[in-house]
Amino acid sequence: MTQNTTSLPSTLIVAGFHALSDPLRLQVLELLRDRELCVCDLCEALTVTQSKLSFHLKTLKAAQLVQSRQEGRWIYYRLNLPQFVELEQYLAEYRRFSQILPARICRKDR
Repeated sequence: MTQNTTSLPSTLIVAGFHALSDPLRLQVLELLRDRELCVCDLCEALTVTQSKLSFHLKTLKAAQLVQSRQEGRWIYYRLNLPQFVELEQYLAEYRRFSQILPARICRKDR
């Protein structure tokens, strides 16, 4: 996804950064970094109730940062790495322009 510098970020980019703004959701992502996990395993590792975790997993799914699959009565979650690449590419646009932007002078430094 290439962003035009004059356009607003897509809804999915906004949802992604919103999802990354919560410490519990970051913990979920850290746990999923190495392998797919069942909701029950996530609840146990994070010592949270399934209802609390469901809210956070819903946010991560809406941002497409995680994917799920059902096996029997259990739901397993895994990272959706292509969406992380999208967020990384969005941020890379700022890094590309940082070399050419002049330094701003703060009013109190004048």
